[in-house]
Formats: sequence, structure tokens, C-alpha cells
Amino acid sequence: MKKSLIYCLLCRKFQKFFLFIRLSILLMLGFTLQLSATGFGQISIEANNIPIRDASGIDQVFDLPLESAGPGYGEMENDLLVTPLKDLQQNVVRGKVTDATTGQAMAGVNIQVKGTTLGTISDINGSFSLTVPDVNASLVFSFIGYVTQEVALEGRTGIDIVLTEDLTRLNEVIVVGYGTQKTATITGAISAVKAENLKATSTINFTNTFAGRLPGLVVVTRSGEPGNDNSTMRIRGLNTLGDNSPLIVIDGIANRSMQRLNPGDIESITVLKDASAAIYGAQAANGVILITTKRGTQGKPQINVTANQGWAMPTVIPKMCDAGTYATLLNEIDMYAGKTPRYTQEQIDKYASGTDPWAYPNTNWFDETFKSSAAQRAGNMSVSGGTENMKYFVSLGGNYQDAIYRNSATKYSQVTFRSNIDGRISKNINLSFDVSGRQENRNYPTRSAGSIFAMLMRGYPTSVAYWPTGENGPDIEYGNNPVVVTTNQTGYDKTKKYVFESLLKLNITIPWIQGLSFTGNAAVDKSIENNKLWEKPWYLYSWDGVTYDANDQPVLLKGKKGFSTPQLTQKFSDGRLMTLNALLNYERAFNNVHDFRFLAGTERISGESMGFEAFRKYFASTAIDELFAGGDSEKNNTGSASISARLNYFGRVNYAFKQKYLAEFVWRYDGSYIFPQEKRFGFFPGVSVGWRISEENFWKNNLALFNYFKLRGSWGQTGNDRINTYQYLSSYGYNSSTKGVYTFNNSVESKILSELRIPNPNVTWEVANQSNIGFDAEMLNGKLNFSAEYFYNLRTNILTYRNASVPASTGLTLPRENIGKVVNQGFEFTFGYNNTWGGLTYDISINSGYQKNRIKFWDETPGIPDYQKSTGHPMNSSLYYQAIGVFKDQAAVDAYPHWAGARPGDIIFEDVNNDKKIDGLDRKMNYKTDMPTFTGGMNINLGYRNFYTSIFLQWAAGAVVNRYYEMQGEAGNFLLSDVTGRWTESNQVTNKPRTWNRYGEYWRDNENNTYWLSSTDYLRLKNFEIGYSFSESIKNIGISDLRIYFSGINLLTLDKLTDFDPESTSATAYPLNKVFNIGLNVIF
Repeated sequence: MKKSLIYCLLCRKFQKFFLFIRLSILLMLGFTLQLSATGFGQISIEANNIPIRDASGIDQVFDLPLESAGPGYGEMENDLLVTPLKDLQQNVVRGKVTDATTGQAMAGVNIQVKGTTLGTISDINGSFSLTVPDVNASLVFSFIGYVTQEVALEGRTGIDIVLTEDLTRLNEVIVVGYGTQKTATITGAISAVKAENLKATSTINFTNTFAGRLPGLVVVTRSGEPGNDNSTMRIRGLNTLGDNSPLIVIDGIANRSMQRLNPGDIESITVLKDASAAIYGAQAANGVILITTKRGTQGKPQINVTANQGWAMPTVIPKMCDAGTYATLLNEIDMYAGKTPRYTQEQIDKYASGTDPWAYPNTNWFDETFKSSAAQRAGNMSVSGGTENMKYFVSLGGNYQDAIYRNSATKYSQVTFRSNIDGRISKNINLSFDVSGRQENRNYPTRSAGSIFAMLMRGYPTSVAYWPTGENGPDIEYGNNPVVVTTNQTGYDKTKKYVFESLLKLNITIPWIQGLSFTGNAAVDKSIENNKLWEKPWYLYSWDGVTYDANDQPVLLKGKKGFSTPQLTQKFSDGRLMTLNALLNYERAFNNVHDFRFLAGTERISGESMGFEAFRKYFASTAIDELFAGGDSEKNNTGSASISARLNYFGRVNYAFKQKYLAEFVWRYDGSYIFPQEKRFGFFPGVSVGWRISEENFWKNNLALFNYFKLRGSWGQTGNDRINTYQYLSSYGYNSSTKGVYTFNNSVESKILSELRIPNPNVTWEVANQSNIGFDAEMLNGKLNFSAEYFYNLRTNILTYRNASVPASTGLTLPRENIGKVVNQGFEFTFGYNNTWGGLTYDISINSGYQKNRIKFWDETPGIPDYQKSTGHPMNSSLYYQAIGVFKDQAAVDAYPHWAGARPGDIIFEDVNNDKKIDGLDRKMNYKTDMPTFTGGMNINLGYRNFYTSIFLQWAAGAVVNRYYEMQGEAGNFLLSDVTGRWTESNQVTNKPRTWNRYGEYWRDNENNTYWLSSTDYLRLKNFEIGYSFSESIKNIGISDLRIYFSGINLLTLDKLTDFDPESTSATAYPLNKVFNIGLNVIF
């Protein structure tokens, strides 16, 4: 102990001298080990890293003899220690490391003695040799992308290790264009979500589950009508003046529909938002949504059964004026028109009391038409499993959705099936065959939802829905009584749609070239739709208010409404889409340093469709609703057909150096039938790079708090051919009007052919130039993760008309030209944290995105004021008069420029150009549209023992809605919120105008004024689920998992609107639904 202490003191005092001595010892030992005889045994050397590394090249000096000898080495504390050779001669551990999936040897695996820095790495054959201080020590085996293993030696000196891939978040495999990639090595702007994260969403329409789930994906649901509740999806907002719809790819096949997919069949969803979408070429300018369905896994059969029962109701119902208030408003209208008020105060009081439902009814049309809730049901059963040579996933599902109307004729139902079979033909050949189908049944009344809700808004509270004796009340207009036209009394509008999708996939691994494989896909999709519109007369009852029978009961007059005789319109359509592609894949890692992937493919897509329509009227009876039973007079029929074809060549190259430096290049050479032959093909490239900076030593030594950090950037071009077809050709069509027929020789009729469109022989693709830069990071060993990115998209060659600079007075009708340019830019971010606290597990994730577009160029009227220009501002902006208040009195009217005829109580329009008059030059461009610019969501998952809950909040901001509705006044009822606090002689200080009559006032005739604009910013409790799993307590009865749960959709909305849902853009749209649901999930 004393000698050791003296030695340490001398080391500190004569550091340079001892450094020389140590170097000499190392060199001597190295030479000795090179020429050692059997009696010398093995030597273990450990040294303090601080003094040794002060010398230049000391690590090389230290390593050279050890590389030759094969022993392990490491650092000890504060000194250099030479252990006697005889003590470690028997402590050499040898073994081999292999991959669990492939069985191949793994080179470069780090092997370390736990608690020390003693270690080595496996060689090219996976072999390793390590000298350990204790044969009972533990070894830690680690390799990027694999699960770290800790193995206790327990006296063993030989050990073989099998490492498995780490399927944590960074190493999750996600679907990309024509392939898959690991999250850790992705260089593009790609977002993905597993279907299990959507399981708390008990929606009938699959597209309704996405709002707020993925950054950059803007989802808006405009209607909640059963069968017509599809969500509008926009990737990074709006990018073009034309079609902004993303490309949908399901199981590798483009142009399939995702709207009515069975949620129980879905495995994952991926969104390509930048240059990574370039591999899809001409249809990918608006981004790509990739959906992958479930497949079987090896193991015993697993049966999964899910059942849901829900009750839906509108998120909000407009509050209309009652009869007393409405009568008062009509009196005010009469007063402003200089007429005698039509109601006395006594009559108004009778309307308000509702004590005389015959003469003075007080009808709430929404209450009369709506029931308390509408039922919806969904069920699904799947069976999956398989062997090494055959795997399967088979499912059968169905759902039903009723509308909110009483005695509703509106219903939707569907039945779906899916069979995904994977077979192993031989060691190198695999064959898959997928078949899916569904039947969609839509049942509607003969009036659309828009017409029904228009009548509900207009419904006079002073008129009855039903007479007290039960007969149908009178109509509001044109036979429309909402309680009648929502039922099948007027007939029906039924559609049956059949969808069949198939995919045959062949995969061949080329045995004589390692990493090379061939994949061929053949898909045939078929859709058949049959629509039947049966319209028949219906009957309403009216009372003149004075006629009574002998029993002093009002005498009702029965009247036929609608059509004098039944009539039938029947439509049929048939469509087919065929996709053939061939892919050549090459994947190879060299020495675990160079990772190379190559994909080349070609694809041919062809489609055809046809439609037929027939019409007959004068049916003798409503008992037979078939075409043959109709009359021969005024019958009609028509038809149409179309074809489409695309031919593409595409590829992708990925390279990774030590999994740190990443690069990807994608391309597509796309040919589309939409363009002239000489301009039919276009080339669309994309490039992206990434740097896993957290793998660098300088990062590990200084920023170890971040266990993962990746920088990435991309640029690429994609195309958009979603335009009207054959614009390069002169188009002609038959005139369908009665004047479209010319008669020859007084008897021979010939249809007149007229030109429909002037051709543009230079029509070509829209081109999207997309740039993106971002980063991904993880901290706290993956418990905390976050990412952010900024994007800049420039869309050029947008088809638009040059009709502003060339006025109509010239007599020219120009075709659309590729002259438009639009810029869209914004940012996105995600944040997630997961952990456990005692028995509580929890994870929180937040994502959000902001995007704003502006028109860089299009044809705009020359000479207009800057404040009326749309160039440089968001698309779809509109001109509005600026409402700045309400004229308090006549003095206020006289003191400010006003519209001719303005009076106290009218809305003040701002004199924008200060020319002392109000005219069209006082309209300003409003740069907010009905599409939100800032969207996001927050998901909270909690679990405690067998209980769990999921809470999902969703928000959107930056949009407005024009809530103007014309049919108010004598034409229909008022919204209570519009007239509460309105201007009157006794209430002159207010921001609400006087009572109006339809569009009689200038601020009603010019509905594009900002008074009617309202913000649609909202925060919504989109989904909530709480449940209990019996998994542990029921396994002994053959059930592996049993889960019961309660869930809700759109349960709470915080916004500034009082009468409409913030996602709806129309006052007469079917409202979104609030759903309460109970469910059961059983797995056998």
C-alpha cells in the first residue's frame, strides 16, 4: 500500500518521465508478445487514459501489440496497471454473434464487460475474443438497430449470441413508395401512424379518423350525413389553383378509395409530404397517402371480434326564433317598409303562449323533424395466423348508420370482406393473393340534405308541422314540409355500389446474387353502381283558418304535392382499373459500413368506365317502381364512356455510410394520356440527405443527453395531371336542349353538334418544386421525442384562364394555359413523451402544422387597386365590403359616406379609398378562406393495471365562414342569435343591424361584407375512450383478451360560432355528429 502511494505521488510529480517509461514498457511488451514462447502466457494491460493520451499517437502505440495478441483492454482509475499473465490466462471468452432473422454473422458488434470499459468488437465472421477479469462477469452486446443483450458468463468461456432487430420507434419499419424504410434512416418528410393508435375512433367513415393525427395533414369534415360524410384531405394545405387532392395508394396500388375502408383491416398509414413523393410522379404533386392492410403472422389462428353500438346527434342545432319573436320581427319589417304591422300584440302573445296550436302554433321545426339520437352500429371479425409456408388474414365487417330525422328515409349501411393470403412456394419464391370487396347501400329521400336544412331554417314558427289531429301540415314552399320530405312519403333515392379489389403479388429472391429480388404486382379493381330515384306525389293538408265542421273542428283541405304521377330515373355505371408493375430490388450492406439499396420499376395503369341513364314518367300506380311500367311519352335515356392510361418508369437509390450519412435519390418518368403525344412524358426527380449527427463522437462526448438526433433535407419535383382530359383537342358535343335539334324535310331530326372547347396544343403538367428541411430527436433513452421541419413549395405551370387581361368584350374565348404560379410554405412539429409512474403508464403526443399559400402569378385585371389584388396573397381570397359598425341614428348616417338609401340601423361600410362614396372600389380582399392554416392535435394515453383511457384533442385555426343565409324575413325564420340585441329605436347602441327582409337591404343584397364573416377557430374533444381489459383473468377459458369500453366522438367543441359547426361551410349542410358509443373487443 505504501509503495503504491509513493508510486502515485511520483507519477504526479514526474509525469513526463513515467510517460516515457510506460511507452517503453508497451513497446517492449508488444515486441515480446509478437515473439512469445509458450511459457510466457497472456498479458492484460490497463492504463489511465489521461496521461497516456497526452502523447501524440499513443492510442496507436497502445493498440498495436493488443491487436496482435487478442486480449481485451480498458481504463483503470488514475494509473497504469500491469496484471500478472498467469492470473488471466484462463479468462479468455470466445464466441460468435449472428442475426436472429437471417442467421448471418454480424461484424462490428460491440462487446463490453459490464461496469468497465473493457471491450472488443466482433470480426467479419462474427467471432470475438475478450479477456475478462472475472469468469462470472456479465457481457453487454450492442449494435445499432438491434436489441442490446446482457449475458452473465457464469464461468463459461465460450458463448454464442443471437441479436434481434430493435423494433422501437426509431427502428420501426414504415411503408414508403414501393417499399419500406426504417424510421431512423428516413431522409424525407414522412409521417406515419399505426392503426392501433386509431382504435379509439369509432367512426363509420374511415376518413373521419385523421383530423389532427398527423402533422401537415389538414382534414375537414363538412357534413355528417350518413353515406355522405367524407372528409376533405389536404397535405400541407392548398398548393394549386386546381385540384388539391392527394394521391391515395392502398397496398401499393394507386387511385383506390380510402373513404369506406374497414378500420379493422388497416395496419398503418403513411403520408409522403415532400420529395419522397416524387417516385409517384405526375399524380403526387399534392402528396401521397399510403395505406397498408393487415396480413397474417406465423402462429396459431387468432380470432378478433369487435362490436360497437353508438348514438349520434348533431354537434350543434341552430336556435331559431319562436313564433312570438318572429311575429314581432315581421311587424318591424312592415314598419320599415311604411306598412301597417300585420300582427296585434294580442296575436303575438297567443303565438308566444302556444295555447292554441290550430290558429296560433309555435313550432320548433328542428324539434319536430329531429329525434333525440340516431343509431349507428359497427361490427368486425377477423381470423389470422399461419405456418412458415402459408399465412392468412381474413375479415368480415359491416356497419349501419341512421340519420337524425324522425321516420328517416336516410340510412347508410355497408358490408366488407378481405382476404390477404401469403404463400411460400419455395425457399426463394413467395406468392400473395389479396381480395377485398364491399357493398355500400345509400338510402335517401327525394330531397337532398341541403334542401331539407334550407327548409328547416326557413320553417315558419307560425305554421304547423303536423296538425293537432296528426295530418301533415302545409308546405313552406314547393311542397316542402321538412317532417314529410325527410321520410319516404315522397319516394326514395337509393344507390347500391359494389367495389371489388384484387392483387396478385409474386416475389422472387435471386439466389445467385445476394440482396437481389424481383417483385411483380397485378391488380384489377372493379366498381359497379346502381342508382334509382323514385319520385311520387305526396299529400299535405292546409286550413284556411275560418272553416269548421259540424263538430266545430277545423276543416283541412288535402292537396297533392310534387308530381302529378310517379316518375323514375335509373342510372348505372361500371368502372374498371387495372394496374401492372414490376420491381427490381437490390439491398446489400458491405462490412456494416456501406448500406446500399436500389429500386427500379415500371408500371402500367389503364382504366375504363361507362354510364347509362334512363327516365320514364306517367306510371299508372306507385305499386310498381320499374322502368317497364312507365309511360312511353317523354321518356329519355343517355350514356357516356371514358378511358384512361398511364405508363411509368421509376426508381430509387439509397445509400448510408455507417448508418450516419444518408442519401436518397428517387425519380419517375411518367406518361399520361391527358397530354398530347409529343408532350406525354415528364421526368420528376427527388433527392434527400440526412445526417445522424448523434452518432458522431463529438456529439456523444458533449451532448449525450440526446441519444438520437438527425438532420435532413430534401428537394424534388412532382407533377399534377389532375385536369380535364384532352384539352389539347377541339371538343364537340351535342346540344341537349330542345333547340339542339334540326329537322330536315319536316320529318328527319338531327342533333346539332357544337364546339365545346378551343384546344390548347401546348397543355402540359403542373410542376411542384418541393423543398424541405427538418430534424428528428430523442432524449431520455427514447422517452422524449420531437421533430420539426420547414417546407417551401413552388407550383408552376398551373392551368388557368387568361380572362382578366383579355376582357369578354373582345369576343375571344381562350383556353386555359399553363401560366399560374403559387407558393406554399410553412412548418410542422411533433412532440412525444412516455413514461411510467408506479403502476401508471402514460404517453403524451402533440403535433401541429402551419401553412400559408400565396399566388405568385396568374392573370389579374390590370389597374385594380393594390388592396383588391389577389396576386401575392392566398388563393380563394374574396372581395368584401368592410363592415365597421351600425348607424346609430340619422345624424350618423349623414356624417359618413353611405350606400344610397341607408338609414339608422343599417351596417356601415368603410370608405376604403376615402373618396367620400361607397361603391365597388371600397371592397377589400379578405385573405382568410374556409381552409384552416393552423391545425394540430394532442393525444393522451393512460393505463393503470387493466384500466386504460385515451383522450384526443384536435384544433384548427385561421379559417372563416360566411354565415349569410338569404331566406330570412318574409321568406323564412331568423336565427335567434342574429336578432338578439338588434338595432331598434330603443336600442340604438349596438353592433347588430335592424331587422331585414331577405335581400331588400343593401348590406343583404351585397352579402360579401365582413359582417357575415365569422372565425371558425376551434378546440375539440375529438375522441375519448375509457375501457377495461380482462386479459389476465380470462385466459383459462380460451380467451386471450376481452376489452369493454365507452367512447365518444366530437363530445365538446369550444368555438365562437353559436349555430353551426366550425367545420361546416354552409348554413344548410347536414351538421357533424356527436357520437356516444359502447364497444366490446374479444380475441380468441
